[in-house]
Amino acid sequence: MCGREGPRRGWGRCAPSPLLLLSLLASAAPLALLGEETRQVSLEAIPAGLDPPQNLLHIRAVGANSTLHYVWSTVGPPAVLLVATNTPHSALSVNWSLLLSPEPDGGLTVLPKDSIQFSSALVFTRLFEFDGANTSEATQPPGDPYPPYSLAKFSWNNITDSLDPATLSATFRGHPTDDPAGAFANGSLAFRVQAFPGSGRPAQPPRLLHSADTCQLEVALVGASPRGNRSLFGLEVATLGQGPACPLMQEQRSIDDEYAPAVFQLDQLLWGSLPSGFVQWRPVAFSQSQRGRESALPCRAAPPHFASAHLPQSPIVRAFFESHNNFCAFNLTFGASTGPGYWDAHYLSWSMLLGVGTPPVDALSPLVLGIMVAALGAPGLVLLAGGLFLLLGHRRWSEYQPIN
Repeated sequence: MCGREGPRRGWGRCAPSPLLLLSLLASAAPLALLGEETRQVSLEAIPAGLDPPQNLLHIRAVGANSTLHYVWSTVGPPAVLLVATNTPHSALSVNWSLLLSPEPDGGLTVLPKDSIQFSSALVFTRLFEFDGANTSEATQPPGDPYPPYSLAKFSWNNITDSLDPATLSATFRGHPTDDPAGAFANGSLAFRVQAFPGSGRPAQPPRLLHSADTCQLEVALVGASPRGNRSLFGLEVATLGQGPACPLMQEQRSIDDEYAPAVFQLDQLLWGSLPSGFVQWRPVAFSQSQRGRESALPCRAAPPHFASAHLPQSPIVRAFFESHNNFCAFNLTFGASTGPGYWDAHYLSWSMLLGVGTPPVDALSPLVLGIMVAALGAPGLVLLAGGLFLLLGHRRWSEYQPIN
């Protein structure tokens, strides 16, 4: 047996075992999907030919050996499908009559089916509002809840009006269909979606590091009248579990806060399969459109748990996954009873990344590296100067010769 012999020189004397070859192939197979430095990205609003229009946005990101499909929709609650394939030639197929029927199973597919390497979904089900007055920081949830807004009962704009191929972005903007109190008479809830052909950062905080394997969502609540003087808001998000467990939520910490001032944490939701999908965000929201430290709000995330039957179904999720009903849900809450809040300017925004493969990892920024070099280099320069002074002083003293 080759594995039991002592070390030998050279690589050609021992043939690898079939088990080793299989393991290497298995570990290398997902890499065809991951790490694409650039992708050719296209946005397409798929029309249903109905009035009112049914929003279905298809983002197709093609790499050398793979394709990522993001399918965003407000048919039902706002939702997104993420499908990764191992071919640059996969395509989305939509059967509108089946998709809009009471049994939408099979109404949305990605072909060829055997090219699919990973698939999952996120569904944004409810907008929460809490009475944040006279509550402590540790209160969970943060105050007494008002009746939530079901996002399945919102009316949304025509996505084609906001489609921008130049920035690879589009915005879903909606308000409740039944709003007797007129809370959204001058307000809206917006979901701005943006794809990227390569790596980089947006101009505004929290400046999440994106790659060609990611798509960004920015959620903004603007102009809606709160039901309390210091109302706090939150989102309920549902996702498909992979296997018997819910996706894993992780926290990462850093010493660098240049891109999101006073924020040293990054939160992630990770699916367990390979190649895995992820959702990534910084635990911060903003209460003003000019985002900065003074308008930063804390964002708290509850761990994912298996969802109960109250969740509204998304037709596109049902159409693609058919009988799959292993849903997990988690809640995000924005703000605290003290400090800045939605009440400042009737504005709230929060951003996240959705992607497949290895989540982008923040490296130390040039500013922090420069500070570290200066902080560590200054003592070294002082020691060096002191050593030279002592050396030269000792040399001058040793060269002194008495007169006698």
